Amino acid sequence: MATQTTASCTGSTLLQPISEIIDLPLDQVNFVACQLFALLMAVWFRLYLHPSKTSPFIRHVVATLLGLYLALFCFGWYSVHFLVQSGLSYGVMIFASLEHMHKYCFIVTLGYLILCQITRVYVFDYGMYSADFTGPMMVITQKITSMAFEIHDGLSKRREGQLTPSQKYLAISRMPSLLEYLSYNCNFMGILAGPTCSYNDYMAFMEGTSYQRRHQENANGKENGKAKKPEPSPKRAVVSKLCTCAISLTTYLSLYRLLPVDHSIDEYFVSTTPFYLQVVYLYLAMLALRPKYYFVWTLADAINNAAGFGFNGYDTDGSPRWDLISNLRILDIEFATSFKLFLDNWNIQTAQWLKRVCYERCPVNPTTATFLLSAMWHGVYPGYYLTFVTGIGMTMAARAVRHNIRPYFLVSDSHKRVYDVITWASTQVAICYTVVPFVLLAVGPSLKFYSSWYFCLHLLCLLVVLVLPVKSRRLQARAKEDAAQDEQRDHSSTDNNCNQKDKST
Repeated sequence: MATQTTASCTGSTLLQPISEIIDLPLDQVNFVACQLFALLMAVWFRLYLHPSKTSPFIRHVVATLLGLYLALFCFGWYSVHFLVQSGLSYGVMIFASLEHMHKYCFIVTLGYLILCQITRVYVFDYGMYSADFTGPMMVITQKITSMAFEIHDGLSKRREGQLTPSQKYLAISRMPSLLEYLSYNCNFMGILAGPTCSYNDYMAFMEGTSYQRRHQENANGKENGKAKKPEPSPKRAVVSKLCTCAISLTTYLSLYRLLPVDHSIDEYFVSTTPFYLQVVYLYLAMLALRPKYYFVWTLADAINNAAGFGFNGYDTDGSPRWDLISNLRILDIEFATSFKLFLDNWNIQTAQWLKRVCYERCPVNPTTATFLLSAMWHGVYPGYYLTFVTGIGMTMAARAVRHNIRPYFLVSDSHKRVYDVITWASTQVAICYTVVPFVLLAVGPSLKFYSSWYFCLHLLCLLVVLVLPVKSRRLQARAKEDAAQDEQRDHSSTDNNCNQKDKST
C-alpha cells in the first residue's frame, strides 16, 4: 500500500506515515491536509488582511502565493500546468480580437484540459481515480471560460438588449490585470476544489464591496441605503458546514467499502439476487458514495466563507445567508422528485457554468450540447460519455412526463403526495442507473451493468419521448413572446380605434 501511494502521488511525501496508518492514498491525505490548512489561512486572511486593513493588491498577492504553494504541495511539478493553462488563455484574451476572443479562449482552455486528461488517463495510470492534478484544472477551466464570455459581454459592441439580466450583471467592464487574473484562478480558497464563482463577485470580495452590494435591501426587502448594517460574521455558517463535513466523511469512510458499486455487476450477485433487491442495493451503494462529494464541496464552501467570501444577503428572518457559491443542497438532492431537481441541486456552480457558456448561447439543441460539454469537461473516461448520453434521454423523458402526466395529480393534496412519492423513487432509481458508468469508468463493466438490467430504462425513456412529445423550452418561450406581442398589438389597435372614434365624435 505504501509503495502504491508513493508512486501515484507527485506531491509532498511529508504525510506518508499518516497515509499508511489510516490506509488512504497519500494524494487524498495531502488534499485534506491542504484544505484544513487553507481553512486556517482563510480565518487569518479575513481577520488580518481585511479590506479595511490592507489594499486589494496585498490581498491578491497573498491569496495567489498561498494557492500556488498548496498546489505545489499536493501535485508537485504537475502544478505547473495550472500556470501554463492560465498563461495561454490570458495571452488569447490580450491578443485575440474582442469579437472572437471568447471562442478562441474556450477552445484553448478546454483543449489544454482535455490534453492533460488524456495524458493522465492513457499514458500514466488509466485506473487512478483519486485526487489528481486535472481536478483543479477543471475549476480553472470554468473560471477562465466564464471570464472570457463575461469580458466579451462587457466590452464588445453587443447592445444591452441582447444580454440577459444575468449576463448584464456578470459582464466585465475592463480587462483584468495579470495579478487579478491569477488571483481569481489560483487563490488558496478555491484552487484545490473550487467552487467556481463569477469574476465580479470575486473582485467585490477582494476589494471589500461585496457586503455593500447586498446590504442595499434589509430583511424585509425595503430599501436601506442610509443605515449601514455591521458586517455579518460567517462563524455560524462555517461551523455548521464543518459539522456537515464531519458527518459526511464519517459516513463515507464507514460505508463505501461495505457497499461497492462494482458489486452490482458481480455475476454471482446478478444471477442469484432478485431484481428488486439489485435495485435496492444499487440505491444504497450510490447513497454511500455521495457523502464523499458532500465532504469535499462543503469543506471548500466553508473555506471561502471563513475568508469572508460567499455572503448572499439575508433571509426573511434577518439571518445572513452564506450560499453565494455553495455547490450543493443535500436535502434537496436526497429528496428530489425529478431528474432536473436533482441536477439543479448537485454541483450547482458547474451547472451554472454550463448554463452560462453553453445552454444560453447554443443556437441548436442546447440540452444535448450541454450534456456533451459536461462529459468533455469531466474527462476522457468512456463511462463519463455513457452517463451523459444516458442523461440526455433521462432529461427528455422526465420533462415529457412532467408536462403530460403531472397535471392529472394536481387535483388534490393526496394525489400530489402520491405523485411525489412515485417520482422520488423513480428519480433515485434513474439517477443511480445513469451514473453507474460514471463510477465504473470503463466501457466493458458499464455495458455489463446495463445489459444485466436489459437496458430497460434506456428503452423506457425512448418509449416515453416517442409517446409523450414535448416542445423544447426555447420554442415554448418563443411562443409566449409571440403571444405577448400579439396581445400588445391587439391592445394598441384597440386603443387606436378608440382614439379615432373619440376624434370623430
